[in-house]
Amino acid sequence: MTVLSVNVNKIALLRNSRGRDFPSVVGFSEQLIELGVKGITVHPRPDERHITRRDVYALSELLKDKPQVEFNIEGYPSEDFMKMALEVCPDQCTLVPDSPGQLTSDHGWNILQNQSVLQQVLSELRNSGIRSSLFLDPDTEMVDHVTSVAADRIELYTEDFASHYGSPEQESVFERYRAAAARAGQLGIGINAGHDLDLQNLAQFLQIPNILEVSIGHALVVESLQMGVAEVIERYLAIVDRE
Repeated sequence: MTVLSVNVNKIALLRNSRGRDFPSVVGFSEQLIELGVKGITVHPRPDERHITRRDVYALSELLKDKPQVEFNIEGYPSEDFMKMALEVCPDQCTLVPDSPGQLTSDHGWNILQNQSVLQQVLSELRNSGIRSSLFLDPDTEMVDHVTSVAADRIELYTEDFASHYGSPEQESVFERYRAAAARAGQLGIGINAGHDLDLQNLAQFLQIPNILEVSIGHALVVESLQMGVAEVIERYLAIVDRE
């Protein structure tokens, strides 16, 4: 079974647009958990345009009493980010190669160009008992380099799959993801996935075996506006539970 981890960044963005705690990131996360969600993801950025440091610590407090729910913190491993991650000690820390002002994540790590930095920060996570994941493009050669930095998992960046879903290139693009996941499995690396997965394309993506977690935020929030959050979560859980 694949864990559905809901990224609550967009809830924070809505809240920040009004200047008060509505909608509440913690309250929305509690609702998701009551509906059966087993993972909460946040991606705090330096400018705090959506998730803030306060949110990270508040969600950590909420989830301390909910061991059945995993907390995943994503971000670029700056000094400030790593300090926060090591203090919060989430279940998982996903490292993403974003620049400070980047609108959204749009590429995976080049491990060869960042090997020394990744080795250092992944060692810090490992020593603190935090499971690590590296945001990665579906590139089998890059997957081969994951062992050199000793990450526990990879998160396959799925925008290319999502953007080609329903197009003539759908199957050829999908095969790149299948091949990357298969190589990770051969190397004993866990496999997560995320970015632009939604109710339409998720079932096909999960035809790839051994996807441990999918992180979904933007699409899930938009679908919730259209159909209601309870209905949307029920549909997502039905997809991940049958795979």
